[in-house]
Amino acid sequence: MIEKTDIQWLLSFVAVYEKLSIKLAAQHRQLPTSNISRHIAQLEQHLSTRLLERTTRKMRPTAAGTQLYQTLKPLMQTMNNALIEVSQHSDALTGHLNIVIPDLPVLANLIADFCHQHPDIQLSCDTQLNPTEGMLEGLDLVVRFGRGTLDDSGWVAKPLLQLPSCVVCAPKLAVRHAQVYSLETLSKVPCITSLTVLQGTPWRFKHNKTLQVQSSYKVNSGHMAKAAAIQGLGFAILPRHMCQADIEAGTLVEVTLEYEPEDLVLYAFYSGRKYPQKKVTALITHLQTGLREPDTSAQ
Repeated sequence: MIEKTDIQWLLSFVAVYEKLSIKLAAQHRQLPTSNISRHIAQLEQHLSTRLLERTTRKMRPTAAGTQLYQTLKPLMQTMNNALIEVSQHSDALTGHLNIVIPDLPVLANLIADFCHQHPDIQLSCDTQLNPTEGMLEGLDLVVRFGRGTLDDSGWVAKPLLQLPSCVVCAPKLAVRHAQVYSLETLSKVPCITSLTVLQGTPWRFKHNKTLQVQSSYKVNSGHMAKAAAIQGLGFAILPRHMCQADIEAGTLVEVTLEYEPEDLVLYAFYSGRKYPQKKVTALITHLQTGLREPDTSAQ
């Protein structure tokens, strides 16, 4: 029977079983919905068995469908691992890369250089500072910032760049709030936070210290945060390299507290499967190398 069973039918069946939706399965497989529907119908006809019950509102697996999925899923994973393992012996990097990265010039240049070096790579890249969990399905790599302990997930995190940070404010704000010398006093003054990235608040400091701050100015840009800090709109945590010149010029003042802010780290996240794709690990190595070069910044 297996000789007459199309692998595409099985892949579509697994996708529909997991998504309980023809539309979502089609998006996951990057195929038209008509193809997915046809694959399911052909598989059911081939097996002479109904695998999925369809209604106008929802879809649910039959007992036969559940049995097939539970048997098929580990076999397909084993087959996929075997193919990936063998592909590691190839020197050529080919195939599609679906990634999400922050919209930073240094990353744009490194990604373009990688694709120039490997012309058989097909790239789909979205620029998001803080992709949601729902966006991660089907992605090969997510590059995003983190500060402090990362949340547990099924993704592997590789640090690409580590940026020491400091708390700063405008000189006039430092005079007005001269009592700010601890995390407790910092919690009572206006602060500039991110809108979505790093969850905005709490602020994270070394030794696992966190702080809920007051903020009426929320942005998703380090440059906007620095501009607001210079104007005296609040205290801000910024990468030191971004504000060092302003501290030396006197347009910003570094605030010394009992705990230093956690470093801002640029991470590459990829699936935690047994055999990472060679094209993914090659891209991570390329980014790590490029970001270590002199005068490279994450501004």
